[in-house]
Amino acid sequence: MRTMLRSKIHRARVTGGNIDYEGSITIDKDLMEAADMLPFEMVHVLNVNNGARFQTYIIEGESGSGDIVLNGAAARLVSRGDIVIILSYTTVGEEEARHVDPRLVYVDANNRIIEQKKGHGWVDELAESLKNI
Repeated sequence: MRTMLRSKIHRARVTGGNIDYEGSITIDKDLMEAADMLPFEMVHVLNVNNGARFQTYIIEGESGSGDIVLNGAAARLVSRGDIVIILSYTTVGEEEARHVDPRLVYVDANNRIIEQKKGHGWVDELAESLKNI
């Protein structure tokens, strides 16, 4: 068995935090649907600004709100305006692992979807872009 990337919301902006809530991350329903993420699903959150990496579960936010809100203890690991990457994974058999097509959701500064990709093509695009560095 292998654990593989299933979906990613790339470079979302944290819109708030609620330290007194029980825990979790609230994500705009539109972003959840685009990334095929479900309420209460475990996700990993990577904070681009400070390097923090943690896992939590999703609470569905209001559709179209752009909400990315960290709740409970996780709220101490981000600040409003921080850029985060939100990842979900799937565990599959060896053969299926070779054919996983992750969903990638790219957002603007207001957490509105600007691009969506599926599959392995993004790896080739990344490799090509790194040639110019």
